[in-house]
Amino acid sequence: MTPDQRRIQPRKQPRQVRAELTRHRILTAAAHVFTDHGYAAGTTNRIAERAGISIGSLYQYFPNKDSILAELLTRHLDNGSATAAKALAGALPGPIEDILRLFVRSAIESHLDDPQLLRLLMEQAPRSAELLEKVEQLKRSWCSYVRNVLDGHPEVRLTDTETAARLIFTTIELVVHQLAAEHEPVDKRKLETEMVAMLTRYVKG
Repeated sequence: MTPDQRRIQPRKQPRQVRAELTRHRILTAAAHVFTDHGYAAGTTNRIAERAGISIGSLYQYFPNKDSILAELLTRHLDNGSATAAKALAGALPGPIEDILRLFVRSAIESHLDDPQLLRLLMEQAPRSAELLEKVEQLKRSWCSYVRNVLDGHPEVRLTDTETAARLIFTTIELVVHQLAAEHEPVDKRKLETEMVAMLTRYVKG
């Protein structure tokens, strides 16, 4: 483990329900503190106070606020994966437009809960090698899934479905991330409608 990895590695993994609840309180408090005060002013003292615990208790779980922010980013990725898995658990709809709508909607729903926190995660959260690998693994899984959908759908008029799958995944992720993190509110319905129209035209040639 490199020094940078040790710097953001959580100190204590909960083994009991009480410890997990404490850890959850720290992360919830940190999300509020970072949103209210920004990252620079979001000190561990403020996080501990918001969580209702001592600063010593906080340091039993996390060595610094970088490690807390890294854990918030990890949970954001895990929640996004869970949302997508839930959305795709059933049978896919028939028309390719409806399938693309399902992809876009699941991405939007997992990114628009807290735009300020999302912006902070995008701009300042430290990336460990483990976290970067998690992102790459998620990307590979999604691109493989999208390619299989494109390969088997009669409406699709693409020859290079491997590149197309990567393009669709990246477009959805980057656009939703960017618009969700902007200061101006995003109309979720309009965003979904326009993205689906754009991607549908692309895959149907």
